[in-house]
Order: sequence, then C-alpha cells, then structure tokens
Amino acid sequence: MSCISPNLPLPRSVLPTWASCRATTSTVSQSPLASFGSSQERMRRALDAVRAGQGVCIVDDEDRENEGDLIFSAQTLSVPQMALLIRHCSGIVCLCLTDERVRRLGLPMMTEVNTNTQGTAFTVSIEAAVGVTTGVSAADRVTTVLAAVRPGARPEDLRRPGHVFPLRARPGGVLERRGHTEATVDLMALAGLAPCGVLCELTNEDGSMARLPEVAAFARAHSMPLLSVEDIAAWRRAAGEEKTRQAGQVA
Repeated sequence: MSCISPNLPLPRSVLPTWASCRATTSTVSQSPLASFGSSQERMRRALDAVRAGQGVCIVDDEDRENEGDLIFSAQTLSVPQMALLIRHCSGIVCLCLTDERVRRLGLPMMTEVNTNTQGTAFTVSIEAAVGVTTGVSAADRVTTVLAAVRPGARPEDLRRPGHVFPLRARPGGVLERRGHTEATVDLMALAGLAPCGVLCELTNEDGSMARLPEVAAFARAHSMPLLSVEDIAAWRRAAGEEKTRQAGQVA
C-alpha cells in the first residue's frame, strides 16, 4: 500500500488509511536497537548487567550472520540461566574462551582446516571429569563450564567429547573479528570479569533464527540489555583513542 501525500486534501474515508500509513512509516524508521538507547548507553547497561551476574543479548551485523545471541558470564553462570539458554536458544551451548585458556586446557581444534563461512573456531566438545551424569542437563552443563573456567583448571579436569562446545576467540577481539565469540570475551574483560562467557543463538518458536526485532522483543520480555557487536567495537576504539591521547599528553 502506498502512502498518500499529506499535502493533498483527503476524503474523510481515507484518513484512517493515512494514519495507519504514517504509523507504519514511523515504526520502520525506528530501529529496534535504538529503542535501547545510544551505543554508549547500551554498553554501560550491558557492563552493569554482566557484573551483576545477569544476561545480555548481542546482535551482529545484518550482512554477517544477522542473529542474536543470549550471553552470560561463565564464572557466574547458574543452573536457571543455563536452563533459559536451553529453552529459548538453538541448544548448541558454547563456551567462549581466550586462546591462552584453550591452550592451558589442552583443547585441540575441532578441525585443522576451518572452512566455516564465518571462521567460527570450535574446539573439541567437553564434559566435566567429575560431578556430572549424562552431561546434557542444565546442571551438568553448568558443572562443565565452571570446571573449564575455574582458576587453575587443567586438561585432566575435562573429558572429550561432551555436551559443551568451546569457542576460541581471536586475540584482537571484535577489532580483529566481528563475531559473537569475540564480543562475549571482550564484554567480560571490559566489565572486569574473567574473559570467558557462555552463549547460544536465540531462535523463534518455529525453530527459525531470531533476527533483530525478535531479539529485541526477547530482551524486553526478560528485562535484559541489548547491544551490538559494533557497540563493543566502538567502545574499544574510543578507549584506545583516549589512551593514545593521554600518552601524548604525558610525553
């Protein structure tokens, strides 16, 4: 349906149609992401949330995967949070780790030749060596995550394969790769937490991937912050520029 110019005289019978058209145009022009505040406001809310042990939703670029992930800090992960991930997401619960942590745990990559379109760096899947039964329940998966991220964790603390899927983040974070893996690790580090987090892709009830409008609706329904990978990249770029400016003043 095309919109009629508001400068033309309209018959009374057409007025409701014009009002509906204006509302539709206004809705389309308003990005669901913008309704969560400015980029800096979204970042501050997300940092506060993960520090408080709460979840956040992160969307990537529309020309990339164009999906939203539900993310929690790995070090504060709870069974109810894992249950939420399993219930509303794809079921492939991933543990985002730094390259250093992956090496310390002795986790080989899932494949030596990665032909994934996005270069997603899966290691072999894992299970906690002790404290789990089938490994697939929410409680068992939390046990596995905590075993992998605790200080002093060793390769023998884990069994392979399992029901948790580690992902190795690039050292440069979102400034090197604009993925949810790097966004998760960067966000936790910026919040002053251990640089590790759990993520899973949000899905709709019919099993299709949740896009920005659906992710925004989920975030509102669960009182969670929503931000983008670009928000994190912009925050990091601004922080880097500020450090450079301060270094120049000292010099």
